[in-house]
Amino acid sequence: MSNPEIRELEAFLALADELHFGRAGERLYLSQSRISQLLRALESRIGGRLVDRTSRRARLTPLGEQLHAGLRPAFDAIVTTIGEVREAARGLGGVFRVGFQGTANDAFLRAVAAFRDAHPECAAEIAEIPLSDPFGAVHRGEVDAAVVLTPVRDDALVVGPVFSTRPLTLAVSDRHPYARRDGVDAEELADGPLIGVAGAAPEYWRLAQAPVVTPGGRAIPSGPAVSSLQEGLALVRTGRGAMLLCHPTADYYGTHAVVFVPVTGLPDSSLALVWHRHHETARTRGFARALADVAEAAG
Repeated sequence: MSNPEIRELEAFLALADELHFGRAGERLYLSQSRISQLLRALESRIGGRLVDRTSRRARLTPLGEQLHAGLRPAFDAIVTTIGEVREAARGLGGVFRVGFQGTANDAFLRAVAAFRDAHPECAAEIAEIPLSDPFGAVHRGEVDAAVVLTPVRDDALVVGPVFSTRPLTLAVSDRHPYARRDGVDAEELADGPLIGVAGAAPEYWRLAQAPVVTPGGRAIPSGPAVSSLQEGLALVRTGRGAMLLCHPTADYYGTHAVVFVPVTGLPDSSLALVWHRHHETARTRGFARALADVAEAAG
């Protein structure tokens, strides 16, 4: 009998972590049917059922639990070893690609400059990633790391320095009743539509950026969902709804047609550097140190 293919093992491990075919597929950027196909191929090679399937959930069988217990540490060790050998061959040379959401703020740009100064043999490149897909570029290997809005709840990602923790503001049209206010309470968000985020972003992340209920349990009307910050602000200017933004972003995108009103009663916004657990390199760690140093110096 032939040995399992690497993609079959990856599908099994993702399913063992998620216990859900759809989420396992999203994690590997595969369809749910492809995950099922890979699992069936692996079960055929093994000669026994590894997962009990239901309409919505999955559960490891005793055979699946045995395979997972032995496979997970071995698989992680292989990936780590390959990465370490690759690093040894490359050193800190090559290209380090780091993405950012929304705006490349001062802390981020200072960290890029510090990294370049410390590692002139490594070319640091920056790229904007979509508001609607904060983690996709990291999963697909399009960037080595990314600065994204929190929260981050993805076992495949490492969360590095968390920084730029600031209060939220509510972006409203200069014709909005709140535009002349010094501040609004989170409970008042129930008084009008809130512009949300569309696209591939996980639901928990989208709800953090545009909650559907206030802390007190009042329903918040859902406004249009957008794929970019610029699109959201355009809708704000035309009175289609309000949008929650962190204070530095509000400062950067300040415009005569949009007013940014401080919000009380919601958790502060923050940014985090994330990278894929299986693709960590010396360059990633070096940039994480540079960013942590800049954030610490800024207080």
